[in-house]
Amino acid sequence: MKKRFKPKFNIKKGDSVVVIAGNDKDLAQPRTVLAVYPAKERVLVEGVKMVTKHLKPNAQNPQGGIVTEEAPMHISNVMLWDAKSKAPARIRRERTETGFVRLSKKSGEAI
Repeated sequence: MKKRFKPKFNIKKGDSVVVIAGNDKDLAQPRTVLAVYPAKERVLVEGVKMVTKHLKPNAQNPQGGIVTEEAPMHISNVMLWDAKSKAPARIRRERTETGFVRLSKKSGEAI
């Protein structure tokens, strides 16, 4: 997929997010972002969208077997968690001397 401009997302690795859509929807429990894939517009969130994967035997795992792991989900299905207001919040970006700061629209605190 070729895009003229690289998309800008407010979600980064290590952020606390809330799943707002899908089978794992839970607006009260924040979860950690493990990885962000901006080219595919997807995020990998801890404990969300678990899938089973069948592994062939190899040197690390001589038995092989079935493993459950997280699958990437679309970035629009998650929302950043505001720790001060203890709720999901929208974000605005503000420019400073050192770069950009992400601020919560609910509480005004930096994320």
